[in-house]
Amino acid sequence: MHETDRPGGHAAGTTPTSAGDSTGPVLATLAREPAALRAALEGADAATLLMVLVQFTGAAGLLERARPYISGPLNYHESMPEDLRAEIRDRLTAVLIDYAQGQRPLPPIPEGAMLRAMLSTAAGEDVAEDYTAMMREDLEPAETDPRGMVWREPPAADRLAQFPVVIIGGGMSGLCAAIRLKEAGLPFTIIEKNQAVGGSWYENFYPGCGVDTPNHFYSYSFFLNHDWSHFFAKRDELWAYFEQAADRYGIRDHIRFGTEVISAVWSDQDSDWTLTMRGADGAQSRLRAKAVISAVGVLNRPKLPDIPGRDSFAGTALHTAAWDNDFDWHGKRVGMIGTGASGQQVGPTIAPDVERLTIFQRSPHWVVPNPNYFAEVSDGMKWALANIPYFARWYRFQLFWAFADGLHAALKVDPAWDDGGRSINVTNARHREFMVRYLRGKLGEGSPLIDKVTPGYPPYGKRILIDNNWFDMLKRDNVDLETGRIARIVPDGIETEDGRHIALDALIYATGFQASKVLAPMTITGVGGKDLHEFWGPDDATAYLGTMVPGFPNFFMLMGPNTGLAHGGNVIFITECQVRYILSALREVIETGAEAADVRPEVFADHVAEVDALHAGMVWTHKGLTNWYRNEAGRVFALLPYRLVDYWKMTRTFTPGEYRIT
Repeated sequence: MHETDRPGGHAAGTTPTSAGDSTGPVLATLAREPAALRAALEGADAATLLMVLVQFTGAAGLLERARPYISGPLNYHESMPEDLRAEIRDRLTAVLIDYAQGQRPLPPIPEGAMLRAMLSTAAGEDVAEDYTAMMREDLEPAETDPRGMVWREPPAADRLAQFPVVIIGGGMSGLCAAIRLKEAGLPFTIIEKNQAVGGSWYENFYPGCGVDTPNHFYSYSFFLNHDWSHFFAKRDELWAYFEQAADRYGIRDHIRFGTEVISAVWSDQDSDWTLTMRGADGAQSRLRAKAVISAVGVLNRPKLPDIPGRDSFAGTALHTAAWDNDFDWHGKRVGMIGTGASGQQVGPTIAPDVERLTIFQRSPHWVVPNPNYFAEVSDGMKWALANIPYFARWYRFQLFWAFADGLHAALKVDPAWDDGGRSINVTNARHREFMVRYLRGKLGEGSPLIDKVTPGYPPYGKRILIDNNWFDMLKRDNVDLETGRIARIVPDGIETEDGRHIALDALIYATGFQASKVLAPMTITGVGGKDLHEFWGPDDATAYLGTMVPGFPNFFMLMGPNTGLAHGGNVIFITECQVRYILSALREVIETGAEAADVRPEVFADHVAEVDALHAGMVWTHKGLTNWYRNEAGRVFALLPYRLVDYWKMTRTFTPGEYRIT
């Protein structure tokens, strides 16, 4: 499962913390034993240690010396000469001892050209100047977190009490909104349909379920976890992280579990929302709020394929997002429809134990290797993340660049580029060549599987998947890859269009979600009785910044239309941008004594037009390509066309002139 898809208790050893931003007691103790401190630094990456050293000392010459040996965020210092690595660790040992013994304050965040030079060295390539402000913000210690709300004129307590907010959903984005609302002193209630927080990470627990964005990036900027067991954690550990966030920030008492929102109706007269809810016992209740934040996401309603005879299957049939822990696949003939993110995690996990696994591939996906995908985080790395000032922050940036904006150039169509539709620009072509070499190397030259698993579309047309031993699984004697069309499902298996019958004991649907049905099945009614789903149509959701729609005052969406990430990135980053923007809007309303904010129709329309125009020049609209990002008319409704730094800028400041504040 990738990080936007998604029972057990808290994973052992998972202790998120905001440590690592000061010379804490552990470092102070080690400072009295220089040899022990120097030994501890051996477990940390030299390239990341270099950033800390330069920040403390301003030794820019080290950047030039190290730059030729840093090419990316994974094992990037392997080619770095041993004497340079030793020098970095020796000098940093001395610096940390000096700071700890002298109880000196931490050095400031670098500025201007120095910061850009450090970012470029850490990334292994030139980083544009417009990233410096954003990354400087992320490098700030958690104690000075710049992403929370700061009241310009702190409202009276009774004014805040008169402005209750309802958050729909207690997953990753809902918790983020709740934490920020609590910091701001606003009253809030979370309505959560499940019996626990975590959203997708609570609901999804199929075999092999995990994240495909590095954990040290896939986490709240204000709640770092320095004790992840793996660089790419599995489901139980991820769910535990969000459970702990709810407890650490005191959110659990604000949640109504086992309750689902049926509808939200705006009152033109009272300028507030009335939400109708249904409890686990079927009983309905109502709740009024001045503002509503939808945090339900788009990947939460499983989608089953429209195949004749689907309901006739007599064996075990289940969707990856509705897994049954009682299902025992050992020794069974299992069919799996779908080879996307969840399918590529389930398949290799169960293949060694089944009698036969038949995979029905609708279209192949591009797959890349990652040497850290199965790797455990060493004790030395954990220590460095928790105790070396700024180390975790610099490591996050390196991951940000490699798994997000560093890939954006490969997504944009070069009109002058033409290689028969195999790629869209020179960078994209280079990535394709790498992926083809990799799969050929894994399968072996001459393998009949090569043609089956090589996509005909350019890289990033669908989300790139990290190799979860997928190609190794396909080579197993008990695994078959079917690329022909399914004619029908029958009680004892599947019949193909070429007339073959494949006997099955169980059938797994790794077929994704009803992503285009945004906010379904809720009914949202705005000004003058305006129905949001009628405004959108059946599958064409739109929103200003993915957050607001005209005619629906004080109704905000997290991870709304055109905020999804497909080339890489981190949905938590997008959520934090949106939450800050939403709180800025609420601040404007509350401090000015107004009742509501409603985005102007012309601002909304201009934004949607810009999004559509950008998508027209990107890989997702490549001719002949199908993906879940587009609706039936071909419009991309799900994905963000911007770089993450662009979206950060767009949501950093709330502009009152873009809204009707009443």
